[in-house]
Amino acid sequence: MSPLSSDIRITTLAQLAGGQDWRLQLAHDRDDHLLVWVTRGQGRMLFDGLRRGLGAHNALWIPAGTLFALELGRQAIGQAVIIPQGTPLRLPEIPRHLRIRDVQVQSELTTLIESAQREQTQSRPLHQDALEAHAALMSVWLRRQILLEEHIPAARNAAGRLAKRFCDMVPGHFRSGAPMADYAQALDVTPTHLTRTLKTATGLSAAELLTERSLHAARSLLVDTRQPAQDIARHLGFGSAAYFTRFIQQHTGMTPGKLRRAGG
Repeated sequence: MSPLSSDIRITTLAQLAGGQDWRLQLAHDRDDHLLVWVTRGQGRMLFDGLRRGLGAHNALWIPAGTLFALELGRQAIGQAVIIPQGTPLRLPEIPRHLRIRDVQVQSELTTLIESAQREQTQSRPLHQDALEAHAALMSVWLRRQILLEEHIPAARNAAGRLAKRFCDMVPGHFRSGAPMADYAQALDVTPTHLTRTLKTATGLSAAELLTERSLHAARSLLVDTRQPAQDIARHLGFGSAAYFTRFIQQHTGMTPGKLRRAGG
């Protein structure tokens, strides 16, 4: 059994946020794969280069390295399945948003997740093997749904393709500290066109998306690690520790040290 199998985890959406809304609401990507299953309530999300609604019995497959954000309403309830990279599972390679209308199909995924939750809670012998088996069945469920004609996404226009290309670039490049204009140049468009396109598609300008991704990374490193602020600043492409401090103060109202002590 691969040691990564022990890292497959089932959690609620509330636990995924850890009591800190910014962990889900700021645009970010993850090092692991994420299956989100919303069973009640609604919200909004930034996903696959678009801002769109999210409702009950919606499934999100978010591969590692995919930029996304979730704004869930107070009544929203659901689960998340966290699957580390490197597992032998056959998983979908592209992000997908599925609106599941068939009650039987809804029940299938709910049952799989609940069974995996029981294995995780009870920690019986070979429970890691069982978690991997349940995750494999969830992947089969996902891939079956993706094949259905009703879940084939609509073709994107030029603006939609540009927004997706930018969002796909952000996870791998935001730590460079490069300005939005550099992204526009790489995408062979003007900064004005990129800004307007992203604002229409996501509700945020290209620069605002870059800011959100950097802010999420900064807050996560300050809260979840003991790395000195100056090292975090350098890691995230800030020109100086002073600039990093001003950035954190501007967006949180606290210095990096106070934000760390406050727990985020």
